[in-house]
Amino acid sequence: MAKKAKPSVDKIVKKVNKEFEKTSSQIEGLINDALKQFDNLQNQVQEPVRKLLKDMDELRDREMKRFNDEFERRMNEFHELQSALLERLGIASKESGKSASKPSASTKKASGTKKAAPAKKTTAAKPAAKKASTAKPKTAAPKKAAKPVDKSDLTRVKGIGPATAKKMKEAGITSIEQIANPSDADKQKLEAFKSLKGFSELSAEAKKVL
Repeated sequence: MAKKAKPSVDKIVKKVNKEFEKTSSQIEGLINDALKQFDNLQNQVQEPVRKLLKDMDELRDREMKRFNDEFERRMNEFHELQSALLERLGIASKESGKSASKPSASTKKASGTKKAAPAKKTTAAKPAAKKASTAKPKTAAPKKAAKPVDKSDLTRVKGIGPATAKKMKEAGITSIEQIANPSDADKQKLEAFKSLKGFSELSAEAKKVL
């Protein structure tokens, strides 16, 4: 049985080798075809690029030649114009030199100048007449009678505001006279406002108002 199995294994190995070689040759053929296609594609791409570069070089050379020709023509025109202007200026300078060299005859006439003596007139100064002005005595305007002081308005006294005046009236101080010349009873009423700023000067300030 072992001898019969050995030939069958060899056949299988040979068959596998044949298939492998066949597959390898197919793969190699595919690779070669792919490389050929790649080369063809590369040639197809490179050819237009080469042509484009060639066209660009030709265009550049052609444009440079045209520019140089145009520049040379313009320069020739400029030189011709410059020479023509110089010739005209040379002729004009010669003509101006000739005209300047000719002397011009001019006749001078002597004219006498007469001086007229100015006549002076003396006028006598007339004295201005002075008018006597009579001063009118000014009558003094009568003074307006002073308005009576509202003694009930305690806010007229410096240091007393509306709120303090209201409290003083509630306490019985209803007149500026009571602050200026307070009685004993008024003094007791005013003692409640000792904390007021400037309390010691209220009497003097009230007397100023009266």
